[in-house]
Amino acid sequence: MDITAIKQSLPLAQVLAHYGLKPDKHARLHCPFHADKTPSLQVYYKTQSCYCFSSNCKTHGKALDVIDFVMHKEGLSKGGAIRYCRELIGGAPVAAPLTAQPRETILERMFTYFRNAVHNSKPAQDYIRSRGLDATQIEVGYNSGQFHHGRRKDDELVAACESAGLLIAWGTNVREGGQAYKVFGRGCVVFALRGKAGEIKGLYFRSITNDHDQRHFYLKDRAGLYPCYPQPDTRRLILTESVIDAAVLLQSETIRKDYSVLACYGTNGFTPEHREAVASLGNLAEIIFAFDGDAAGKAATEKYALQLRDQVPGVALSAMTLPDGEDLASLAAGHDPAVLEHLIAERQSFFTSTGTTSGTSTENTFEKELLPVYAPPIPLPVPSYPAAGVLDSRDQMRLRYTAATAVYTVQGGIPKTGDSLKVTLAIAHKGSGQKRRHKVDLYEDKQVERLAREVGVALGLDATIIADELRSLADALDGSRDEQVKAAAPQVASYPLTAAERNAALSFLQAPDLLTRLNDLLGNTGIIGEENPRLFLLLIALSHKMAQPLHALIQGSSGSGKTRLLRQISDCMPPESVTRLTRVSDKVLYNYPETYFVNRLLCLEDIDGLSEEAEFALRELQSNGELNSATSIKLDDGRITSGQKTVRGPIGSLACTTRGEIYEDNMSRVFLVAVDESVAQTGKILAYQNRVAAGAASQGDEERAKLQVRNLVRALEPLGVVNPFAGKLRLPEQAHKLRRLNDLFLSFVKMVALLHQHQRERDGQGRVIAVVSDLAAAVDIMFDSIVLKVDELDGSLRQFYEQLKAYLQKQHGKDSERSVFTLREIRHSLGVSKTQLFRYVNDLVRLEYVRITGGHVNRGFTYQVCWWDHYTGMREQVRTQLLEQLDALRNSAGVPSPERQWNASGTLESAVVA
Repeated sequence: MDITAIKQSLPLAQVLAHYGLKPDKHARLHCPFHADKTPSLQVYYKTQSCYCFSSNCKTHGKALDVIDFVMHKEGLSKGGAIRYCRELIGGAPVAAPLTAQPRETILERMFTYFRNAVHNSKPAQDYIRSRGLDATQIEVGYNSGQFHHGRRKDDELVAACESAGLLIAWGTNVREGGQAYKVFGRGCVVFALRGKAGEIKGLYFRSITNDHDQRHFYLKDRAGLYPCYPQPDTRRLILTESVIDAAVLLQSETIRKDYSVLACYGTNGFTPEHREAVASLGNLAEIIFAFDGDAAGKAATEKYALQLRDQVPGVALSAMTLPDGEDLASLAAGHDPAVLEHLIAERQSFFTSTGTTSGTSTENTFEKELLPVYAPPIPLPVPSYPAAGVLDSRDQMRLRYTAATAVYTVQGGIPKTGDSLKVTLAIAHKGSGQKRRHKVDLYEDKQVERLAREVGVALGLDATIIADELRSLADALDGSRDEQVKAAAPQVASYPLTAAERNAALSFLQAPDLLTRLNDLLGNTGIIGEENPRLFLLLIALSHKMAQPLHALIQGSSGSGKTRLLRQISDCMPPESVTRLTRVSDKVLYNYPETYFVNRLLCLEDIDGLSEEAEFALRELQSNGELNSATSIKLDDGRITSGQKTVRGPIGSLACTTRGEIYEDNMSRVFLVAVDESVAQTGKILAYQNRVAAGAASQGDEERAKLQVRNLVRALEPLGVVNPFAGKLRLPEQAHKLRRLNDLFLSFVKMVALLHQHQRERDGQGRVIAVVSDLAAAVDIMFDSIVLKVDELDGSLRQFYEQLKAYLQKQHGKDSERSVFTLREIRHSLGVSKTQLFRYVNDLVRLEYVRITGGHVNRGFTYQVCWWDHYTGMREQVRTQLLEQLDALRNSAGVPSPERQWNASGTLESAVVA
């Protein structure tokens, strides 16, 4: 046996298996010729070679064939490797010419080629995965139609494939002359159908591109079963409707252990070969049908159940109940694999057998053991056609119209544009069942009349009647298309309040001290502490109903509870107007329906994960209230043209982040709200958790409180607001981007006034007129946000910095400004995680609040605070300026100034009474 014969007879996959080497799903493995921590040896099944990309490998720079691989693996000479390969082959003589080989041998060789082709075809891999299959667990191939071209062209191979039916003579090769061929099953995944001895008797091809026309192909002289003939000792046999359904079941080790699987070839594909295989199973106790959940699958199950009851009496017959329209492959692709085992466990029996088989008792003991639930026999349905002129539109891809003389099936659906009605039509004679298939535009009378004449001659029908039925079909399709358009139109969700709910909401909104009572109600929803932030965020979320909504960025360290706060606030909004997302891909916001986001609250649980493209789209929705993108549109005639897609707002938004300072463009558009990470707030949360664990806090009470807040939001109307005091209260001049901050402040004043719409006067246009107390409430609620706009440190960083200064003052007293500290000391004293502390200190060093005074990168650095800013004094200064302006406004309006109470930290404690 020469070298060429060895390479043809000894696949690389067999050599790898001989040495116990199994490539991963990317056809890579750890190189056996050097110490390899990551897979660096790439296997190329197409060329039957492999290559190591590591420069440390002794084989680097050379592609290895099977002989080279054995030579390096065994440490042999070239001649020794050739002799070793002959032993692996088994010392078989040179194979006879391929054309002289039996059909099974040709199919074995071609199926091996098809299996190797899967690794080189991304479309095939994608399709296999989409059907819930794993190419590493089952035998599946792909026919790219290239096995007889280029370097692979071999006259002997071409002749063998033609004899097997894989190539069909088809015209003349225009480039080279000579015979041209059409490849059978091109662009299909391939499965082997095996005989009694396990040999390949036939091939099944499934198209990966055409799901609505011709998609199943069997090699000529179809023979063999999939996956093979059941083992003689089979006790439980599952019959599936298709080969792919059987392949899905074979991937489950549990199912393979307890059941044999046998694929039928469609609803009419239980062949004599299947019957022979079932009849040969002497130990068979149960047959389980796993046909599709559509009408055809159910009818086929009932038909074959009756036939098998007579063929194999005494064998229990049952069926898996699949959801309507589903098959095993679609369930496996869209659900947890355990769903298949669940369906088998919940199968239902067809008949309660009392017959005898081979001397067994009169009661079917297997059925009693396996199937505790029985169903009465299901009678076979009587075939019938719907009334003439009825359109069955349950399957939009196979619309069926039954008229007086013929049945018309529209394959692939109908065009969505209203200027044409181009369809692919199958016309079947109601009596004989003969069919004709045509493409036609039912809006073109000349085409309709010509088609009627052709079909009339072919099927022996009256052409005039056929033309009338085609026009009636066009009318029915028009009606179906109109229904589709209506169903696809965006539906505005609504929740109409009952009279009792509306009256309760209005009573709440009209009573005095609204903000205080609303804040208390928020506390009952499960939002612990955060008294000011929760009311602030609620009013921002409520603004989604307005023409100019507001936006908030909730900032806090990891694990501080920012995401929980966002969820709790969004739970207080009507769910019909909230979209909450965990992840946003680059262009997804551009692909929503045009009016989906109109006056909707968008909640992003982690804005840190947004890409630059998604972040830009969010900013545009926030600022401009719409997204406009240029896109390509394919016309009905196949031409590509440009178009524009628009997604409209406005939206309100809430988002969470751990790094507020990196969103400079966003921060100027939004209110920045810092989560309270103080020891006192932690104590409140722990106390609440303890009450929940002890049963003292009721989740039902929280849900009732949330429902009450939702009804309050629903009861508020999106009215216009007039602020007579606009421009009479100046914000701190040192605030960042003062223009936008002033605009945000005026918008928030409108929200406070809008909340009090049932307690405020209105102008001639029905707009709510704001009062001084609305400005005072806005200042009180968003005071921390205003300070954050003045402070160059973000919220969580400022909280840490104040804790650090307080710790150093407590430890070192008057010498605190000269004291030094280490990260270990601060980490243990303040309870900050290592990662979070490292980020905080790096930011403070970068901003020149802290400096490095000594140490070494390996032993750790020492630090010193170099800028002891007067944050408390700055807060007091800002507060004093704002309150003095508010008092002046009250005096000018003749409204007395309220008495203010301050807590120990210098924060306003009393709520503003509106």
